[in-house]
Amino acid sequence: MSGADASGAAPGWRIATLRGVPVYLGRSWPIIFVVIVAAFGPPLQRALPDLGAAAYLVAALYAVLLLMSVLVHEASHAIMGQARGYRVSRIVADLWGGHTAYEHADTSPASTALVAVVGPISNGVIALGAWLLLPVMPYDVPHLLVAAVAVSNAFVAGFNLLPGLPLDGGYLVDALVWKITGSRSTGMVVAGWCGRVVTVLVLAWALLLPLLRGESPSLLTVAWAAFLGTFLWVGASSSVRAGTARRLVDRVPLRSVVRPLHVVADSTPLTQLDPRGGSVAVHNPENGVWGLVDPAALELVPATARARTTAGSVARAQPVGWVVQVPSLDADVTPVIQAVHASGAEELAVITQERPPSAGLVTVRDLAAALERAGGTA
Repeated sequence: MSGADASGAAPGWRIATLRGVPVYLGRSWPIIFVVIVAAFGPPLQRALPDLGAAAYLVAALYAVLLLMSVLVHEASHAIMGQARGYRVSRIVADLWGGHTAYEHADTSPASTALVAVVGPISNGVIALGAWLLLPVMPYDVPHLLVAAVAVSNAFVAGFNLLPGLPLDGGYLVDALVWKITGSRSTGMVVAGWCGRVVTVLVLAWALLLPLLRGESPSLLTVAWAAFLGTFLWVGASSSVRAGTARRLVDRVPLRSVVRPLHVVADSTPLTQLDPRGGSVAVHNPENGVWGLVDPAALELVPATARARTTAGSVARAQPVGWVVQVPSLDADVTPVIQAVHASGAEELAVITQERPPSAGLVTVRDLAAALERAGGTA
């Protein structure tokens, strides 16, 4: 992956590379930069009047330090993701804080939990380091900046550990429920609903608590509450929808949509093929399983020429990514759906990791029909 979005454009300005992963400054990040400078510049100028207009430069420096904290958070996710076998495509710092994009099949609750928790841990380490530095920092600007880094990273760590998606704590809930129930879809739905509860509590804390004290929340507080509430509610609702859709996928085992498939060397003569044995895929040591024998092309080969005609000569090459490795045919169709989106193939070869392995063919038409039937019986 190049780090481009669905439209083919990069998600921002590429500023670094981490272990082969492009790191981007999102196009929306300047908005949060301006907000931070506008929010912290005036109070800093009042607290340290000798700074004058330089107070805004200090606020800008704080915004940059906060950006670095976000990138450390996301880099932690990326490095742990790579360690757990995820393919990490990009890291982006943007208006919403930041995100790390992965390409992976679901592995285990442990992987989900480990990748999630390292982000808040990294911010906690930064907060602790800054707090330990405070006694030796000179007062005024350096002391103020280090204190701000300590407080902001402690807040980011604690906030991200709140138990609801799309926060990191939500992935911990997801992993826990997945581990207990054996169902990832149930984990996603439960963590999504927890995220909705967290959203309501955050809004109540930000808006209702001042009112209960007889105070009016500031315009900045209302704006931040609306911003965070929208982010949390949309993410939580997306997780509930994804988990619900995944439950549908869980109802369709691969075995129910797999047709017989025989894999032969592409040098195999046509006379050795069994016309009643189902579809035939061809392979060679250099390209692996690369194509399907075309029944129409096979019919055009005269019987007298079949002994000297190879299976590869009447095979149709398939798109890259059309071969799907699965533990067994008892798995659900999730990896096949992912392969359809990634490769655009209309037919997919499914190879099990059993010994000896078995093979099958799944068509997009059969897959869609099975999902429609499962939806009708849900």
